[in-house]
Amino acid sequence: MSGEELPTKEANVLRGHGGAVLAARFNSDGNYCLSCGKDRTVRLWNPHRGIHIKTYKSHGREVRDVHVTQDNSKLISCGGDRQIFYWDVSTGRVIRKFRGHDSEVGSARKLVCFVLVKVNAVKFNEYASVVVSAGYDRSVRAWDCRSQSTEPIQIIDTFADSVMSVCLTKSEIIAGSVDGTVRTFDIRMGREISDNLGQPVNCISLSNDSNCILAGCLDSTLRLLDRCTGELLQEYEGHICKSYKLDCCLTNTDAHVTGGSEDGYIFFWDLVDATVVSRFRAHASVVTSVSYHPKDNCMITASVDGSIRVWKT
Repeated sequence: MSGEELPTKEANVLRGHGGAVLAARFNSDGNYCLSCGKDRTVRLWNPHRGIHIKTYKSHGREVRDVHVTQDNSKLISCGGDRQIFYWDVSTGRVIRKFRGHDSEVGSARKLVCFVLVKVNAVKFNEYASVVVSAGYDRSVRAWDCRSQSTEPIQIIDTFADSVMSVCLTKSEIIAGSVDGTVRTFDIRMGREISDNLGQPVNCISLSNDSNCILAGCLDSTLRLLDRCTGELLQEYEGHICKSYKLDCCLTNTDAHVTGGSEDGYIFFWDLVDATVVSRFRAHASVVTSVSYHPKDNCMITASVDGSIRVWKT
């Protein structure tokens, strides 16, 4: 087992959201973080000093996901109002709204908190020129940030149920769906590969070396897949994930897997042998989001209890 020291000591609590926090994400250098939630806002923080910097308001319903560009100048958010907002970080101005996830299909079965959800996840590509969104309407859509058009430049609608999570590589869109699949779309080749996990997938993330996909499923199991072959490499259990969208990710050394639980706990597993190396009560309610610092032994967690917590060694 790796000797990596894990962040299990609470360093700060960030409060300000009115209601459940649905996602919290570090920026690319780990100096700041963004959060979003039921109160229809996106918030920018310095998590290391516990300071709230700015609030972004325009969404008409809960904000489900947020992502910021590498240079920290723009952010993207999405939520229950079916819209994707493209923001200027410093001014707080909405540059553009993308709207296209309008279909009423997608049962999102068993996901108790998703009755009204329309857009579940958003990501910028590497150059911040394109945004990819995943929706309740069983589709993944790509949008051009440089164009004045608000129409999607690509629509992928081969899923049989709500698409919950999306990851991007230089040439691929990878998405996880409640239909039990993780699908990889090679943009250059125009090819799709589908790996069926047999359980609703509600979160996917890439290892830092991009060789593996970590998929969180609604049978309270995280599954590690080889990105090239789709081979199931390992399974991680112990947490509770049956009704909510919960994040999961790898630590920045790829030595451990971490994720939240519906009973308020955070879990760390050894990547290789899948043993639980640490678990602790982090929140009073469901841990919706985990984000690991890009360089340091530090992470942030967010919860239905309305708080974001910063953890250090």
